[in-house]
Amino acid sequence: MPPSPSHRSRTHAGLLLAALLGLLAGLLPGLTAQASAAPSAPEPRAAAAAAGTFRNPLNSGPDPFMTNWKGNYYLTTTQGGSIKMWRSPSLGTLAAADPVTVWTDTDPSRNRNIWAPEFYRFGDRWYLYYTADDGVDEHHRLYVLESERDDPTGPYHFKAKLAPPNHANDFAIDAGVLQLGGRLYLAYSGLNQYQHNGLNIAPMSNPYTVSGDAVAINAAGGCPEVREGPEFLYRNGRVWMTYSACDTGKPDYQVWMMSMPLTADPLVPGNWRQHQGAAFSRADDRGVFGPGHHAFFQSPDGTEDWIVYHAKTTSVNTYSNRTTRAQKFTWRADGTPDFGRPLAMGATQDLPSGDPGSGNYWINDDGRSSGAGSVTYTGAWNSGSGCATQCFWSDDHWSDRAGATATFSFTGTRIALLSVKDTGNGYAAVSIDGGPEQRVDFHNAIRVGEAVQYTSPRLANGAHTLRVRVTGEHNAQSGASFVSVDRAEVYTN
Repeated sequence: MPPSPSHRSRTHAGLLLAALLGLLAGLLPGLTAQASAAPSAPEPRAAAAAAGTFRNPLNSGPDPFMTNWKGNYYLTTTQGGSIKMWRSPSLGTLAAADPVTVWTDTDPSRNRNIWAPEFYRFGDRWYLYYTADDGVDEHHRLYVLESERDDPTGPYHFKAKLAPPNHANDFAIDAGVLQLGGRLYLAYSGLNQYQHNGLNIAPMSNPYTVSGDAVAINAAGGCPEVREGPEFLYRNGRVWMTYSACDTGKPDYQVWMMSMPLTADPLVPGNWRQHQGAAFSRADDRGVFGPGHHAFFQSPDGTEDWIVYHAKTTSVNTYSNRTTRAQKFTWRADGTPDFGRPLAMGATQDLPSGDPGSGNYWINDDGRSSGAGSVTYTGAWNSGSGCATQCFWSDDHWSDRAGATATFSFTGTRIALLSVKDTGNGYAAVSIDGGPEQRVDFHNAIRVGEAVQYTSPRLANGAHTLRVRVTGEHNAQSGASFVSVDRAEVYTN
């Protein structure tokens, strides 16, 4: 989310082997459970082989929430002025999916700074929870929409404001729904005696009505200022509440967790047992900083558990460059979830079990490709491996010489160009199949790695070229006119 006042946390191989380390399977209850029944582990099903691989990022936005329903993945991220949803049959093509705007609002009290949407299915309707304000951060409140049909993309209508009686006019963000013993509970981050952004849980009588006061949960977090983004897992006779701690702008933003027996009352704070230490945190050697604000989803065949989260490729304290990533996780022998370590951006992973496959592939800046792709250069270019974990295969090309070109040849329907953004980068002119050039600014106020610079329009399936031309120009804030070339991601369906 965008930056906020000081009392707020947020605006809220080679590589293949490394990419697979820490990836294991587990089971999760689906997020589409009926409200009348507590979630339970699904019946085991035979695993279906994944039909290919994918690489992060899945989306350029933060605060992701995702589920798989009736053959499609559905993803939301924070967009600020609206709620958008991305839908794709394969995780590998989610990054190239076109968004559907599922909600905008004309009410001036709640049409600004729309953050952290989450959506759940109760009965034959979907309920979309989010936070918004009137332009003043402290005025963030929680709201819920109801779908008009059994479809995650809506259309939706406004249903209710969600406010526990004891916090009716208090700051509140990051709604998550706890389903336990046939009842629903609203979990969220908001004002309490422990933090300005602290964990609270309140009872609900239905998906859109808070029916009692919220209780505060005193959760640990390695830093004092924030506990936010509560999410839930149900397994081994316990419910696990995971949450993010620290300011989301910090590189130490991380995931912690608490748990209690499935038969316990979640409104009794003492029933929650704190698990010590971060469950998921920065991995400097992989160029991953501030992993958090996460959610969980299952593979299409229900045999694997996955975490979706946002993270950054810079250790600078910043709210920018938070991108959505996903990876598989498993469960330890003692019954606790094991999220492993966050993978480097661009690490190649197997698609979730039962995923129909995407056919997408990569082209590296040195000409290597996992498919029918290549790249050629004209003019003067530098190349090397100095960017290490910030780049795909630890290498890239860069040039500030006007007229120098890099031309990717590929076969598919769409191509995305990823590379380092930097303080000394300038403008590139990008064109497809010799058509009109589009000016793309490769500059960023801080250096970050593996950022999406450009995504092509959809193309007829076949052979195409993408040309990147160095213009030798830069904006007023940049110190030079370099253009970086690192990786292209090609989509084939």
